[in-house]
Amino acid sequence: MIAETVCSAVAAAGLGIAAVTAYRKRFLAAARIAAYALVPLGLVMTGVVEWAADTAFSPTAWAGFAVLGGAWALFATTRAVERRRGGTRKERRAAARSTQADAVAPAASAPSLGQASRPTSRPAAAPRATGGAEDFSDIEAILKKHGI
Repeated sequence: MIAETVCSAVAAAGLGIAAVTAYRKRFLAAARIAAYALVPLGLVMTGVVEWAADTAFSPTAWAGFAVLGGAWALFATTRAVERRRGGTRKERRAAARSTQADAVAPAASAPSLGQASRPTSRPAAAPRATGGAEDFSDIEAILKKHGI
């Protein structure tokens, strides 16, 4: 009851301020003030204010909010643990199975990865330049190693 009265008074005061603003030939600002002033009145007329007041003073509603908060905390915690472990249980099991199936037998003579596609010998490093120029041979060697 008090909330509805306060909202109606706020709406009436806002409409009065909008009328004064319109009298000063600031019609756009007056229309905006009137729009803001009509919001509390609309909330009272639709019953939202009464519902909010009933919810704010209801212990059952607050218990419901606590349950929702607890559910959200459990969900967030399980997602954080799942990310830290590296995926869901199905993903971990599939990864464990794939590593067991691809393992090399102890008596195997050839590596399981097959022959290397690149030669194992590395090219000799370029001779270092002497003088005032900066030495980029290490960087060039790293880029060549990665095929860049």
